[in-house]
Amino acid sequence: MARGKKPLLENVEIKKIAAEGKSIAYVEDKVLFVPNTVPGDVVDVQVTRKRKSFMEGMVTRTHRLSELRIEPRCAHFGTCGGCKWQNLPYEAQLQFKQQEVIDNLERIGKAELHGVRPIIGAERQYEYRNKLEFTFSARRFLTREEIAEAGEIAVAPALGFHVPGLFDKVVDIGHCDLQGAPSNEIRNFIREYALAHGLSFYDIREQHGFLRTLVIRTASTGEVMVILAFGHEEKAEREALLDALAGEFPGITSLMYVINEKLNDNLTDQDILCYRGRDHIFEEMEGLRFKIGPKSFYQTNSTQAYRLYKAAREFAGLTGRETVYDLYTGTGTIANFVARQAGQVVGIEYVPEAIEDAKVNSALNGITNTTFYAGDMKDVLNGEFIRRHGHPDVIITDPPRAGMHGDVVQTILDAAPERIVYVSCNSATQARDVQLLSGAYEVAAVQPVDMFPQTHHVENIVLLKKR
Repeated sequence: MARGKKPLLENVEIKKIAAEGKSIAYVEDKVLFVPNTVPGDVVDVQVTRKRKSFMEGMVTRTHRLSELRIEPRCAHFGTCGGCKWQNLPYEAQLQFKQQEVIDNLERIGKAELHGVRPIIGAERQYEYRNKLEFTFSARRFLTREEIAEAGEIAVAPALGFHVPGLFDKVVDIGHCDLQGAPSNEIRNFIREYALAHGLSFYDIREQHGFLRTLVIRTASTGEVMVILAFGHEEKAEREALLDALAGEFPGITSLMYVINEKLNDNLTDQDILCYRGRDHIFEEMEGLRFKIGPKSFYQTNSTQAYRLYKAAREFAGLTGRETVYDLYTGTGTIANFVARQAGQVVGIEYVPEAIEDAKVNSALNGITNTTFYAGDMKDVLNGEFIRRHGHPDVIITDPPRAGMHGDVVQTILDAAPERIVYVSCNSATQARDVQLLSGAYEVAAVQPVDMFPQTHHVENIVLLKKR
């Protein structure tokens, strides 16, 4: 191996898949993490980060490609970073995801695993997302190959996805395979209209420009929501664009806009206004209707969400008499989904707007045995709350990627429900929390669910039962 602070490693064989879409090789006594590789690849790697027990690096030369590899479907593969596993057969993706869940629960959670079920794969490996967010940029990202081949290239705007790790670089997306029609058609129409009419794309570094972000939501009901964020108000230009969009796509159910003059793109604290149609769309699941507003959280794969919730409900083992606490309830999707099999369901969520949506969703479906409360989980869920609302027989928890706060874990232990159904999008933090609960609970069943084909992400459900 070459000497130096950040060496070039030659003829490195990639051995296994790691977290976050990277792969692993072993060089002497260190673990080497390499993105955009597949087990079986033999490559040269330029080390970019070196620590005592591990290194990270980028491929500079490929000597042999793995027999596992397949041809990626997307023209933007390897640049936009959204689908890092398009070069892997879907069956291999499922195997790696299943193994990640097992490894994390055993290594981090120190769990003795029983009842590990095969991962629930997706019937649709493309066009499965019901929500995508795009960014306008005054300067599109140029690959090294483009720069090398063309030399001086004129500055051109972009409407697409951020390059991973580069806040100010946006890949101009011609076609994205993750969301079905009319997502690509809407995005490309907006780009062409803006270019034809001289509308400015946002300059992310300089913090100015007219067109800023675009959100497209498509429901299984066929309804469509489009949200355009503008960097400042230009009423005539804004209305002309929105009118043209509505005229070209009369099937848009909810056409909305926001004037976002902040330094960041987060819209949760902004007033999102309805320009045409409704200020919401509807999703349906097992005969239930769910109202989706511009700020609502809903699982981004509708078909797999149904399978996820069915498995969670099965794990809950409800007979119609139980008091169920649904922690991190969001818009009450799980709470309302299990309510007809429970005595009562109590949902808690940080975002007040989501709680209002949860109440509306109960009313829409004639569900009367749910109650919802807004607030920070560690502050709301305490002994007094439990005394007031009843001891939980079952707790369903679906926290964000960071997992549960230590105070929440302790309150769950104090409440001592018979069963805990832990739904997670991050099996590492899930495993950490399982270990914290392990003194009183054992893992009774595990069900991975693939919500995001072509990516390294995996959803997982763990059933914990009292020892």
